[in-house]
Amino acid sequence: MNIPKTSIPRVVIVGGGFAGVALSKGLRDKDVQVVLVDRHNYHTFQPLLYQVATGGLEPGSIAFPLRKTLNNVENYYYRLTEVLSVDAEAKKINTSIGELEYDILVLATGSKTNYFGNKNIERHSMAMKTIPQSLNIRSLILENLEEALLTNDLATRNALMNFVIVGGGPTGVELAGALAEMKKEIFQKDYPDLDIRQMEINIIEGSPNLLDAMSKQSTKKAEDFLAGLGVNIWKEVIVTDYNGKTVTTNTDLTIDTEIVIWAAGVEGTAMKGLDKECVVERAKRIKVDAFNKVEGYDDVYAVGDVASMISEDNPRGHAMMAQPAIQQGTLLAKNLINDMNGKAMKPFKYNDKGSMATIGRNKAVVDLPNWKFQGVFAWFVWMFVHLYSLIGVRSKIVVFFNWVYNYIRFDRETRLIVRPFKNKDKESF
Repeated sequence: MNIPKTSIPRVVIVGGGFAGVALSKGLRDKDVQVVLVDRHNYHTFQPLLYQVATGGLEPGSIAFPLRKTLNNVENYYYRLTEVLSVDAEAKKINTSIGELEYDILVLATGSKTNYFGNKNIERHSMAMKTIPQSLNIRSLILENLEEALLTNDLATRNALMNFVIVGGGPTGVELAGALAEMKKEIFQKDYPDLDIRQMEINIIEGSPNLLDAMSKQSTKKAEDFLAGLGVNIWKEVIVTDYNGKTVTTNTDLTIDTEIVIWAAGVEGTAMKGLDKECVVERAKRIKVDAFNKVEGYDDVYAVGDVASMISEDNPRGHAMMAQPAIQQGTLLAKNLINDMNGKAMKPFKYNDKGSMATIGRNKAVVDLPNWKFQGVFAWFVWMFVHLYSLIGVRSKIVVFFNWVYNYIRFDRETRLIVRPFKNKDKESF
């Protein structure tokens, strides 16, 4: 890999997600050489992927070029590549474009969809962790409705118009709410010769509540919002199989459907080459200490979703969400500089700023440490927080005007099939 040699420490960051970007920004103008590598040349604002999938936003409005994150910063480099493995003994990484030596390695590889070992579900369902996957979902939704117009078989038409979302966390709830609003306000106008009333939106959750990590009042209100929008809610139900035509569960519930969106869990993307002892097998996360240093290694760190910082107070590690990733990346940048200067490193302590989810127009739930509220005000708070968190002024402006337009017009303009998905091999994307 063609990176200039340097006499100052080289920090290699693998992954341009929330943690990787926060870390690279924290090392801005410090006496280090930063090399950021990622298989995409953009950062994705994942909390708004569901709006790309449902036509509310263009993908470019939630993506930001990684090279632009630190434009004109000395000793900062980015390379578009896939990291294949780590050779900690030789202090280098092996990538698809060659080897790269490091002084300090930070793994910020994020997470991927967890199918819990079910290959059938992995093959036939739709994931929503990347922009291409969201565009695939958008295309499949619209293609199914177009196909429903062409069939005279009632069972086939119903399957094409049945939508199943597995997972009742924020992603599943927000996606279900968006689809329900499209059914109510948009699809009946787009498809006047199709009985949209027959369209069903199902959300299946294995635990007793949707948004189970939030307060009881928020979970109850979210369920009320979804029920009011006509969403079928199935709780304490576990999907056991999906063969591309029928969803089967651990109960008597079965659903014939042509689209299943899997939002039931994620797992870390641990790197090959690390000792098996430092990887939590079930979650595929890397064990780290209170300073995000990988167990058993001196110069290898992990931050964000892939890092499992287990303690007595936090036996399962931090939630795989944006805020822990951002806070870990920000603190690690300070700690690395302090360590290089002979100063003490500060242990990580998560500052829980709360959680929130939107269910649709004027409908959201917000849990802050000392305040919990739902409804219209919560919806405005949700919008403000997400706008503020977007990277880049252009993204903030574009998303804001899209939301204003959609709110006034009851519309989602980007209902485009730009990459037809039907009869395609999903793995090719």
